[in-house]
Amino acid sequence: MTSKPVHIIGGGLAGSEAAWQVASAGVPVILHEMRPVRKTDAHKTDGFAELVCSNSFRSDDKEQNAVGLLHEEMRMCGSLIMREGDKTAVPAGGALAVDRDAFSDNVTKALSEHPLITIDRAEVAGLPPADWHSVIIATGPLTSPALADAIKNLGGEKELAFFDAIAPIIYKDSINMDIAWFQSRYDKEGPAGTGKDYINCPMDQAQYEAFIQALIESDKTEFKEWEKDTPYFEGCMPIEVMAGRGLDTLRYGPMKPVGLTNPNTGKRAHAVVQLRQDNALGTLYNMVGFQTKMKYAEQTRVLKMIPGLEDANFARLGGLHRNTFINSPRLLDNTLRMKVMPRLRFAGQITGCEGYVESASVGLMAGRFAAAEILGHNFEAPPVTTAMGALLNHITGGADAETFQPMNVNFGLFPELDLKDARGRPIRGTDRKRGYTSRAINDMQAWLNGQMKVAA
Repeated sequence: MTSKPVHIIGGGLAGSEAAWQVASAGVPVILHEMRPVRKTDAHKTDGFAELVCSNSFRSDDKEQNAVGLLHEEMRMCGSLIMREGDKTAVPAGGALAVDRDAFSDNVTKALSEHPLITIDRAEVAGLPPADWHSVIIATGPLTSPALADAIKNLGGEKELAFFDAIAPIIYKDSINMDIAWFQSRYDKEGPAGTGKDYINCPMDQAQYEAFIQALIESDKTEFKEWEKDTPYFEGCMPIEVMAGRGLDTLRYGPMKPVGLTNPNTGKRAHAVVQLRQDNALGTLYNMVGFQTKMKYAEQTRVLKMIPGLEDANFARLGGLHRNTFINSPRLLDNTLRMKVMPRLRFAGQITGCEGYVESASVGLMAGRFAAAEILGHNFEAPPVTTAMGALLNHITGGADAETFQPMNVNFGLFPELDLKDARGRPIRGTDRKRGYTSRAINDMQAWLNGQMKVAA
């Protein structure tokens, strides 16, 4: 054990995971979380790892999906976020979704009870004190203004920002199941599913076109003058913005009807709205992909046009919050340290990764880097052939600093894999994806084995 603590600012997914990894290595942690002393526009509780948007960690398929692969790599690394996510899983087809309250409660309990973790409920207003020799800044997209300004001034970079939209949540007992039905797309079962994990609300062509028109004409949240040029993240686009891009945009996005058969007609609907279980009790369902910036009154009016939701009772309406991130390819080295002040590391969404598990995985790596540095170990980054290594490489140099935008993990970030069949033709599709994931798992295990030898 060492007496030098690692200071971690932010108790979200990345900060929580970083704290767990540092403490698990035998290094003390002081975890600074400003809630409830200073609240944010999006958080509702003071719990660690609170999920403010969806309750889904997305695909859990470790063989054919880059996100599912990232899940598996994090499990291999002893991830607290994945451990508690698995414990609190709710049905979600091929995805891993969680009971958000139970998940946060479990993470909070684990961190609070760890003997090497001290929790400080206070805002770090400005640059961390000079005597904090090792700091991980994991303040997420809602970094407090004072700290954000200090980071911006230190880096000398113009602050980057985008809007993130939150989807509504509906009480299940207010959904008309005479119209809606339970089914996962292609009847796929996931880690906690049965193949009937989503509630599906069908639309015929006339209903769909009327709905699109209502979205376009709806009264929306007005941006402040200084917010108007802030871009959206493409992976979290409000439905009104998508609707404005063309009549069929939503039908090829969150409202795609493929893989679903309406039992009332025996046919595929023109469009389908899916709702995913949001808590373990199964009393709450969130609208998949339905992030929105419509004003509250408009949300209840327009969303009740959806067949099956005519009498919907909303537990939470959608909304917007402003996200900030740094230009990581320009500001960070390959161990997530700030080049101009190496005692500072960054983790999570503030680095420009997007998504719950991506944020947590960067927290995992930052925690391991910081602990190894204090312990005097030679700690190598995960291979770029792994999901974690590919994501790290992207945000710390693989991406173009001039056009840097938030990114989810995907196979496009991995080094090319030269796979050919017996006739010398390139292997594509599912077999190619399995090639990527098989290589990643093998390389991750070899990397972990190597790090264990270094620690010994």
